[in-house]
Formats: sequence, structure tokens, C-alpha cells
Amino acid sequence: MADAQILLWRSLQAGQVEELALALPLPATVADAVRIAGWPAAEVCGIWGRVCAANTLLHDGDRVELYRPLTVDPKVARRERFIQQGARGAGLFAARRPHSKAGY
Repeated sequence: MADAQILLWRSLQAGQVEELALALPLPATVADAVRIAGWPAAEVCGIWGRVCAANTLLHDGDRVELYRPLTVDPKVARRERFIQQGARGAGLFAARRPHSKAGY
């Protein structure tokens, strides 16, 4: 049996990332990697930025990422940023040529 070198990543809070390198015997799943690391299972996980199920088989060199739940809805956060910046200071209206139409 061959071993696979796996990187396991998680973020407990914003700006803090924890990384762990594991050598797992193949075939191994995402759930196996998390269990061997001793980390609690996450609701959502992925391999190289793509969401996957816990029973997904791993390959040598995979990076398993455990995602934490969102604290704010992205649409609400964008709406609040837009309100703070004002309609004229964001998006297409941020940099306009003098005497040009809006959005150009």
C-alpha cells in the first residue's frame, strides 16, 4: 500500500489558519484525514477550494480544507459596504471622466 501526502487546513477565526501535513495509507477519505488529525468534523469541506463530501477519496498531494460557517450573509455585507461608501464612491461611479455619462 502506498502512502499519500495530504495537507489539512482549517481556519478557526478570521486571519488564523492552521495547517497539518499527514501521510495516509490509500485509499483514504476526507473523513479519515480529519479523524486521524484529531480535528472535529466540519459541516463543509473541500479539496483545493472545491467543495466535496466527507466520503471523497483522496489522492497524493491533495489539500483538504475545512470551512467554518459564514458569520454574515455576503449579500448583506456588500449592501452595507455600498451604503457606507455612498452611491457615487463605489462600482462604476467611482472613477469617471469629467463631463461623462454615469457608468462611463
